[in-house]
Amino acid sequence: MLVITSPTGQIGRQVLDRVLDRGEPIRVIARDPGRLPAHVRERVDVVQGSHGDTDVIDYAFAGADAVFWLVPRDPHAASLEVAYVDFTRPACDAFKNHNIQRVVGVSALGRGVSDKAGHVSVSLAMDDLIASTGVSYRALTMPSFMDNLLWQVEAIKNQGVFFSPLSADRKMPSCATRDIATVAATLLLDSSWAGVDSVPVLGPQDLSLNDMAQIMSEVLERPIRCQHIPFDAYKAQLRDRGISEAMAQGTIDMMRAKDAGLDNAEPRTPQASTPTSFHQWCTDALKPAVLASPVR
Repeated sequence: MLVITSPTGQIGRQVLDRVLDRGEPIRVIARDPGRLPAHVRERVDVVQGSHGDTDVIDYAFAGADAVFWLVPRDPHAASLEVAYVDFTRPACDAFKNHNIQRVVGVSALGRGVSDKAGHVSVSLAMDDLIASTGVSYRALTMPSFMDNLLWQVEAIKNQGVFFSPLSADRKMPSCATRDIATVAATLLLDSSWAGVDSVPVLGPQDLSLNDMAQIMSEVLERPIRCQHIPFDAYKAQLRDRGISEAMAQGTIDMMRAKDAGLDNAEPRTPQASTPTSFHQWCTDALKPAVLASPVR
């Protein structure tokens, strides 16, 4: 049996789609099962609750062979450790108690590069905690997601601009969540691997934010530019949106590390390069979202 956490989220729902027709029994853990499509609810075992809850996890992992592990966003957490490491502790106990064979988790690039990279650093600490249980584990290590630009659809449509504190001319990898889901599903369905390792998911090429703006302009058929925002102002925006001090500072520390080359440290190999180009992602995902967004 496969257990999928965060099955209604950006990545988890795509993982679920990819394993649904593969003949494996599937159980999902969902805070709000009503967010699952009806055709999915009919075909999976649904456990309602949080996968950070001991009782929920203990029940959900009974009889499972493999688990897709993704820590949900907690913008109000008191600390990064609470949001990632402490949230994962009940699952780690359950991995051992239920003799889970394989875990595939969503993590980040950056091991050995920086010890102050906010969300990245604590994701790697989460990986270490999972690995310490003795379960076979594959950490999917990613750069920034192309899909994160969807948070700025209104600005892209109405102002022709997207904002970032990163240097606009630094070329970095980025990946599409669809490719993360494909790699995760492949590993979940493959019972031949063992041990602990990381699996980089880098997208097909490194691009700067200026490169991305040019591609977006081509796909959307209108000028799009990247506007730099200072780190302090970026943090202030996060705080204004209700994000806790710890989580906002964690984002700033992560972005500073990325701006210093964190994501560029991973060698680009054929295995790490995934197929969805930024141009294709813009065509398939960004353009429809921009067209659907209201004019302000």
